Amino acid sequence: PAHLYLQKMGPGLPDTVEPTIDLFVAETATLLAWTYYLLGPRLDDVSPLIRTRILQEADIRILTPFLKRNDFWWMGFDENRTVNNWNPWCNSNCLTAALIFEQDEERRRHLVHKSMKSIDQFIKPYPLDGSCDEGPGYWNRAGASLFECLELLGSATNGEINIYKEPLIKEMGRYIYRAHIAEDYFINFADASAKVGIAGNLTFRYGREIDDKRLAGFGAHFAKKRLQQSSTVSGGIARILPALFCLNELLAAETALPMLRDVWLKDLNLMAARSKDSSHKGLYVAAKGGTNGESHNHNDVGSFIVYADGRPVIIDVGVETYTKKTFSPQRYDIWTMQSAYHNLPTINGVMQKAGKKFAARNVSYKSNDSYAQITMDIALAYPPEAFVDSWVRTIRLNRGKNINITDSYKLKKLTGDLTLSFITSCNAAIESPGKLALKDVKTGLPAVSVQVHFDSKKFTPTIENITIEDNRLKSVWGSQITRIILRADKPKIQDTFKLRITQ
Repeated sequence: PAHLYLQKMGPGLPDTVEPTIDLFVAETATLLAWTYYLLGPRLDDVSPLIRTRILQEADIRILTPFLKRNDFWWMGFDENRTVNNWNPWCNSNCLTAALIFEQDEERRRHLVHKSMKSIDQFIKPYPLDGSCDEGPGYWNRAGASLFECLELLGSATNGEINIYKEPLIKEMGRYIYRAHIAEDYFINFADASAKVGIAGNLTFRYGREIDDKRLAGFGAHFAKKRLQQSSTVSGGIARILPALFCLNELLAAETALPMLRDVWLKDLNLMAARSKDSSHKGLYVAAKGGTNGESHNHNDVGSFIVYADGRPVIIDVGVETYTKKTFSPQRYDIWTMQSAYHNLPTINGVMQKAGKKFAARNVSYKSNDSYAQITMDIALAYPPEAFVDSWVRTIRLNRGKNINITDSYKLKKLTGDLTLSFITSCNAAIESPGKLALKDVKTGLPAVSVQVHFDSKKFTPTIENITIEDNRLKSVWGSQITRIILRADKPKIQDTFKLRITQ
């Protein structure tokens, strides 16, 4: 099992004397709970011992440790550690187990109450704008799993427990369409994938409960798309059952892809803007400030992505298949985590560092009918050996025209190279001095191309192809991506770099 670090004996074999609750212990409990609830008498036809054994194992592995222990980090009772998607994910399953398995009413109330207190530890520190720093893919197990908890509590109390009118709960739901770019593509900083399969039926129900037609329509779009591809409702049993019971309502619902013209998530320092409201046509840009101490963090303060006509052009690679190394002290030895493999500068040969103190400062955002832009100083994202006083980056979309990237910097001293890196999924070529051509050619689709204009008197470009061997990345980007490096020829201690992206 992947999470045996939770037990005192550490990784290896499970210690049966110390049952621990992790994601998939909890998931298994839910599978057994609904099996027990729905098929109880039929299980008895096989053997009356089956249900007895299920109750026994559920008590030993879930109910008793959940009630007696407060030290599972995901519960949120340790003030020194912030919880993430594990909290609502585990709690949704522990709630299910408590409501179905526990026969003693008083003990059931204690279990449910403790779960509610734990869920509060997820809600309380959550950004007021509802932004999920783990990205849209993890929203499926962050905001979406919180919704499952609220559904369970509402069902178990006949609607007495209902917090859907709370502004934060509404904003947490709306995050998922704010992070949407076009079709299956979503903003994917940190460990998030650029392609996300959202829980459409659940998203539809979330929108229905908070009375947000855009969210409900957004969920209906993806749920119906999934049903066109396969006649079955997919996912874990905890998501299949409620999906089946509202299927007729969903099929009758109107679909929607909001594709908002502008998004500004202040708490996350994340902006997104597109050329036209409600359309994927033209240029789209998303950029982030924030810190390098986020959940599932990459060292990416100041990075950005660009899409053209709804297709990726300048990208965030995402993350490879998880291994032991991914969540070890060697995490930042992995290339996808490093700032040099994001759309960022490397200063005096030095990359960004991990940790909350490595962050953007003086972040500002502006938007109107003509443009949208974010400005931030990313100098503090680099360690002292980068010798950088300030590196003010402005990323601006001029609607219907271009995207401008302006880096104004001041160094303490020059000790190494200054380079700007860009990652693309397109075919890349040096078209002429000061002009790079990026072209995306897909079978059956019109070609999409953009040009990156730079000062040829200041930079020498190199193009480096990266072979993708990891299956998780390959499913999004194919077998190859490209890294473009603009190396400053005669760097100064203080200067301004300007780039322009046109379609």
